[in-house]
Amino acid sequence: METRAPTPLAVLVGIQTPDVDDIAHEASLEELGRLVRTLGYEVVGAVSQKREGTGAAALLGSGKLAELAALTGGSGVVTSMAPAAKSKARQRFEGAAGTPEAGEAEPGEAEPGAARRPEFVIVDHELSPSQLRNLERATGAQVLDRTGVIVEIFHRHAHTREAKLQVEMARLKYVAPRMRESSTGGGRQQGPGAGESTLDLDRRKVRDRISELKTQLDAVQRDGDNRRSARRDQLRVALVGYTNAGKSSLMRALTGSQVLVEDKLFATLDTTVRILQPETRPRVLVSDTVGFIKQLPHDLVASFRSTLAEALEASLLLFVVDASDPTWEAQLEVSRTALREIGADAVPSRLVLNKMDRVDAAGRAALRDRHPDAILLSAHAPGDVSALRDRIVAFFEEAMVEDTLVLPYARQGLIGEVYESARVLSEDYDETGRVLKVRGLPGAIARLRRSLAAA
Repeated sequence: METRAPTPLAVLVGIQTPDVDDIAHEASLEELGRLVRTLGYEVVGAVSQKREGTGAAALLGSGKLAELAALTGGSGVVTSMAPAAKSKARQRFEGAAGTPEAGEAEPGEAEPGAARRPEFVIVDHELSPSQLRNLERATGAQVLDRTGVIVEIFHRHAHTREAKLQVEMARLKYVAPRMRESSTGGGRQQGPGAGESTLDLDRRKVRDRISELKTQLDAVQRDGDNRRSARRDQLRVALVGYTNAGKSSLMRALTGSQVLVEDKLFATLDTTVRILQPETRPRVLVSDTVGFIKQLPHDLVASFRSTLAEALEASLLLFVVDASDPTWEAQLEVSRTALREIGADAVPSRLVLNKMDRVDAAGRAALRDRHPDAILLSAHAPGDVSALRDRIVAFFEEAMVEDTLVLPYARQGLIGEVYESARVLSEDYDETGRVLKVRGLPGAIARLRRSLAAA
C-alpha cells in the first residue's frame, strides 16, 4: 500500500506597519493563508508584530523571533554561516561524546512520538536574500516570502505554452538573486568557465535561460497578437478583477463554456475567449483573464503582457468583485491600479458586484445606495446572468450605426464576412448586386466597405 507524504506544515508571519490598520492587516494574513493552502500546505500558526517597517535584518524583533523559533524548533538566533574553528583534539572529543547511544535520536531529529513541527515559514512581505537567510538560520525552517508563494502557485497552475514560458521566466528572475553556494562547497571550475565559482556558473546558466525564454516568448506572443488583430473589429468584453472574485463562474454562466471553476486563488492563468450565449449578431466575445492580487510580483505583471492585452484591447471591461468580502473595495483598487499601469483605464468599464447570494438584505441595500451604477448579481442565478447579458448587448447597441452595403453578384463569397461582422436587418436585390441594410460598429462597417471596394 502506497503511503502518502504528510501535508507540509507552515507558520505565517506578518508585520503591521503604521500605515496599515488592524482590519487590513488581518485580511492580508488571511489571504496569505489561502495562498498557502492553495499550495497544499496546512497553516498551523501565525506570528504577527507591529513595527515601523520591514527592513530589520531578521524582519522580527528578538522576542517575536524567539516565539517563531519555538514553533519551528529553531534556535531563535541568527547564527553565522561559517563553521566555528575547532582544534583536532576538540573535534575528536566532541565526535566521541556526540555519538548517540542505540535508540537515541540524532541531534536535530524529533523525538519518537513527538508532534511534528512546521517545515515552512511563510512571510507576508517580500524579503531580501539576506533576510530570508537570517530567518532560515534562526528558525531552522524553509522560508518563503509572499512573492515566492505566488510565483510557485503560478508555476503549478500554468498549462498553455505561453503561460509556462511566462511563469518560468518570472520564477528564474525571482530565484537568481536568492541563489547561494551549496553546503558541499563552491570551488572553482576546471576547463570551460575556469575561474568561475559554482554559484557564478549557476547564475550564468539562469541568465542564459532567461534570454532563451524571452526569445521563445516573443515568438509565441507575436502569434497571439495576430489572433487578437483578427478580432480587432469584433465586440469584446473582458472580465477583470481580483483573484477568486468569481470571474470564471461568470464566464461559464455567460457563455455556457466548460472553463475551469475552482475555489482557489489563481485557478485561471490562461486567457480564455468564448462567445456570449445566446449568440448575437454580430457576435460578442467574452474573455476571462488572470486575477490580480495585492503585491503581485512586478515580473509576473510584465510577463503576462498578452493576458493583460485582452483587457487593453477590449471594448468593455467588467470589473468583477466578491461583494461578500469586506475588503472588496481595496481589492478593486488593486485591479484598477494594475490595469492603469498598462493604459487600460481608458477602456469603458462597469462594476459587477458578484456573490450577492452571500450578502444579506441590509448589505445589498447599502451596496445599491453606495454604488447605484453597479451591477449586482450572483453568477449562479440565471436571472441575474440574463440581466447582465442584456446590459452587455445594450452597451454595444448604443455604439452601433446603420448603413447600406452593396455586395456585387460576382463577390457573393463575402456574405459570410458581412453576417459575421454586422447584423443584417434586410436584404434586397438590384442590377448591381445584393443590397444589405446592416447594423454594426462603425469600425466593422468601415472594414466591410474596404473589403467590398477591394473586391
